[in-house]
Amino acid sequence: MKRPLVYFIFALFFYMFSILATAHAAVLKPFILGNTPAGGMAAVVSLVESALAAHNFTLVGRYSPFVGATVICASHAELTAVATAAADRNGAFGIAQRVSVTEVNGQLQVAYMNPAYLAAAYGLGKLPAVSIDLAAALGAVAEFGSKGGVEEAKLAPGKYHYAPFMPYFKDVMEVNSYPDHKTAVETVEKNLAAKIGGTEKVYRIDVPDQEIAVFGIGIPVGDGPDAGAKDTDKEVLDIIDYQEYRATAYLPYELMVTGNRAIALPGRFRIAVHFPDTSMAGEHGFTKIMSSPGGILKALEAVAGK
Repeated sequence: MKRPLVYFIFALFFYMFSILATAHAAVLKPFILGNTPAGGMAAVVSLVESALAAHNFTLVGRYSPFVGATVICASHAELTAVATAAADRNGAFGIAQRVSVTEVNGQLQVAYMNPAYLAAAYGLGKLPAVSIDLAAALGAVAEFGSKGGVEEAKLAPGKYHYAPFMPYFKDVMEVNSYPDHKTAVETVEKNLAAKIGGTEKVYRIDVPDQEIAVFGIGIPVGDGPDAGAKDTDKEVLDIIDYQEYRATAYLPYELMVTGNRAIALPGRFRIAVHFPDTSMAGEHGFTKIMSSPGGILKALEAVAGK
């Protein structure tokens, strides 16, 4: 009689421990809503940039993907150091902090990519200094982008993917290869200057002491709005970014030149990790943007000279 009782107590203890562990698991959401100062788009963008510069960020690029939206990209010493240390694991894809100012129903919203969320997904630790500086510069009103959030442990590289047979963070795509690093960088720069593939250069960040350059690339034109693949930034976000708070800081895309190769994250991973609650079907589901990953890749291939 004693043995069943022992088993019962052990099972009860294990069950309670599991509940407590789950309850205390860190849950993260992709984006953070900031405070929005008074003024029009130009004034608010200027104030946001000044606030970032005053809190240890270095501005590296600004981009307007469509009317009523501006994305500001910046570097930060902690982000650069961590991304550099994780460069061999493709951590440099997360080397830029993205901030957005978006007009929604006549009102402006300031929001930014949650550093802790992206750090978990890209294997960059926790980025506490980046989070503290962003909150001091822009405020931290609320996390958003996922109703229930995603457990930090489940975001880790090799752990997160949207569904079976969907790519992981490690499944990077080789977009093109070159004789050497210098040729690779020059090719990308030349094609971005010419806006090949309907693209626009947002920023370039070189990883210190390594043959790695990360380019932020907008796709304002692509193969033409409402033509061919849904590849333009507006076409994609019009479908999947429809909630009260807007996730424009999903943009821009990254193309990394590492050594003599140009690589990119698969669109099916990058879209999914930024919009984890997106359903497979429905008005705002992935089936509505089935052509987007291929269209985005085509634009990046054009930039890479493939």
